[in-house]
Amino acid sequence: MRLQGWVSVGNLAAGFLSSPSRRLAALSGSKHVCGFGVSAANNMAEEAKKLAAYAAVDNHVQARQLILQHGLTLSDLDRHPELDVAIDGADEVDADLTLIKGGGGCLTQEKIVAGCAKHFVVIADYRKDSKALGQQWKKGVPIEVIPMAYVPVSRTIAKRFGGEASLRMAVSKAGPVVTDNSNFILDWKFERAQNWKEVNTAIKMIPGVVDTGLFVGMAERAYFGMEDGSIQVRDPPVN
Repeated sequence: MRLQGWVSVGNLAAGFLSSPSRRLAALSGSKHVCGFGVSAANNMAEEAKKLAAYAAVDNHVQARQLILQHGLTLSDLDRHPELDVAIDGADEVDADLTLIKGGGGCLTQEKIVAGCAKHFVVIADYRKDSKALGQQWKKGVPIEVIPMAYVPVSRTIAKRFGGEASLRMAVSKAGPVVTDNSNFILDWKFERAQNWKEVNTAIKMIPGVVDTGLFVGMAERAYFGMEDGSIQVRDPPVN
């Protein structure tokens, strides 16, 4: 597709693009790009992810040379709230293109960006590919909550849906992880497969919940970088 407008690209989607904030957009001429967003095995996975990213950018933005050759001016969603394409990573992708995102703590802002885009495309390495959520990603579904509500929210989730919702604690400093929105994150380790559309809606209705890391019915295509250097493309199933 030929695009004239705003394009959101996660920081891994274009290895040639970096940005200080996932909320900022990079402008070059008439095209705009928004940056969000070891062991040998990990290095291989990173290279696979880059291959998937290049394929996604080439197929959906077709502006790689433009990005490489021109300087980028930063903007944001306040001034440009509509995007043609958003490209970002995921912690896990199932067979229906339902995603778990938020391992890095930016789930609400990433969902806002994806929701502002006409097309949302996902890139990932082969380790993120699952038939069902929970097969590969074992850390649970991130849920952003108002700080005063994290205890009642965690109890309600466990009671209604099973499993355990634990407050995410910081690694390098004392206390819980605090998001860019000054909220806490619960990681819900679920025990069984769920109707993710219904569960996502139900959790969001619990008082104190800001948003979940479940991206249901949002991604229209996923690119997976494989171990052998190939790219696999997945579209959502036709119902």
